[in-house]
Amino acid sequence: MKAAYLTGPRTVELRDVPEPAAPSGGLVLAVKACGICGSDLRRWKEGPPQGVDGVIPGHEVGGVVIEAGAGLTRFAVGDRLAIAPDVHCGRCYYCRRGLYNLCDDLRFVGINPEFPGGLAEKLVLSEQVLVNGIVHRMPEGMSFAEGSLAEPSCSVIACHDRAGTGLGDTVVVMGAGPIGCLHIVIAKARGASVIVSEPSATRRALAERFEPLAVIDPTGGDLKSQVRDLTHGVGADIVICANPIAQTQTDAVEIVRKRGKVVLFGGLPKANPMVTLDSNRIHYGEIEVCGSFSYHPTVHETALDLIHRKIIPADLLVTHTFGLNEAGKAFEAAAAGEALKVVVTT
Repeated sequence: MKAAYLTGPRTVELRDVPEPAAPSGGLVLAVKACGICGSDLRRWKEGPPQGVDGVIPGHEVGGVVIEAGAGLTRFAVGDRLAIAPDVHCGRCYYCRRGLYNLCDDLRFVGINPEFPGGLAEKLVLSEQVLVNGIVHRMPEGMSFAEGSLAEPSCSVIACHDRAGTGLGDTVVVMGAGPIGCLHIVIAKARGASVIVSEPSATRRALAERFEPLAVIDPTGGDLKSQVRDLTHGVGADIVICANPIAQTQTDAVEIVRKRGKVVLFGGLPKANPMVTLDSNRIHYGEIEVCGSFSYHPTVHETALDLIHRKIIPADLLVTHTFGLNEAGKAFEAAAAGEALKVVVTT
């Protein structure tokens, strides 16, 4: 079979690799669609881990079961599945309390080398992945590209659960990439008005298709004043930091209202994760600052349902598709900032 390997910084190589066999309790999936995620882009820019010849990335996967291993009862040949990457240990303090996204030994399909990803014609899902990972059947009639969109949707849905986004809230989304646009969709679905802050004119135009209350350029004037003008002088109820930029997090504390909430959705680069926040404003304004990372496995089913019911509009979010032999071009398109969701199909 063919698989796309990341072999160096910004280098993708299509390789012929041996045909996989289904392990006991596992299965082989014929991959039909695989989205390119921000974490895939980071790995593409950096190259594989030191000492590793290459890795198969891709963890936003839709496909069909073509081989079932001995003892497999949960799925059968012909099942159409959507895959998310998280594989928890099931043993640590957090797993024992159902907080699987906070697992002390969390692994990821398509990110950790021991779990090859979906940028290949076929993907092996071991019994460990099926038991401790996130794999669900796709609703009848859902396309594989739509199924691949469930994974990024999960993180956004869980973020708004954590933020408590509700009817009448004003939410500022900082960043209008594919994840930022998903935040627009989910916040509006929960009854909120959305203001988007995005410096790129291209991405501001893409955000407009989701009909937020306003799309503003943070470089075109004082961001705090722009947000106050749109919120009757009060500030945002909730600010979602949906990009990995330190200044975004600093600004978020300035534009949220008293007793508002700032959610750090995008982490900062590991080499420089420190940020300056106005602690007096947080203290005297009783502002809550929290993180949001990944999701409970059940959220994946919720995402599939929302996509199936067109509440999450896959046709607006998936803007570019490429074949597996064009995987390198897919990464380049995702990195250029002119696409929303980029999907590789086989």
